[in-house]
Amino acid sequence: MLLKWRSWPAVERPWTTVALVLFLFLVAALVWHITVNIWQTPFYYFLGMLLVLGNLLPWFIPTDYELDHQGVHVRYIFIKVSRKWEDFGCFYQDKRGVMLSTFKMPRRLDPFRGQSLRFSGEKTEEEELIRILMDKIGKKY
Repeated sequence: MLLKWRSWPAVERPWTTVALVLFLFLVAALVWHITVNIWQTPFYYFLGMLLVLGNLLPWFIPTDYELDHQGVHVRYIFIKVSRKWEDFGCFYQDKRGVMLSTFKMPRRLDPFRGQSLRFSGEKTEEEELIRILMDKIGKKY
C-alpha cells in the first residue's frame, strides 16, 4: 500500500452540510407541492427525491481511498471500485481533489469515465498523492 486516507465531506464541512440539509428540505417542500398538491401524483415526488438524494449520497457517507502498486481502490459503504494505473492517461487537480482521466488530455467525459479522488479535510495526503500520481501516471495538467 502506497497511500490511504478517508474523506467525509458532511463531517469535514459542517456549515456547508447544514446549508445543504436546509436546501434539501426546501426542495422537498417545493417538489411535494408541485407533484402532490398540483399534479396529484405522489409517485413523481418519491422518484424526484430519490434521484436528488441518490446524487448527494457521496457527500453524506465516508469514502476510503487506497493507492497501491496495482492501482486505485475507492471504497464507499457498500461499493468498492478498483482501477488499474494503466486505465489512466493523465490527471489534474483542483482545490478539493484530483481527477484521474482515462484520456491523454483532460476531457468533458472525465466525470463519467475517470476517477475522482477527493482530499480529506486536512489535506495531509495531498503532496504524497501528487508524487505517487506523477510516478504512476506521469502527465499532470
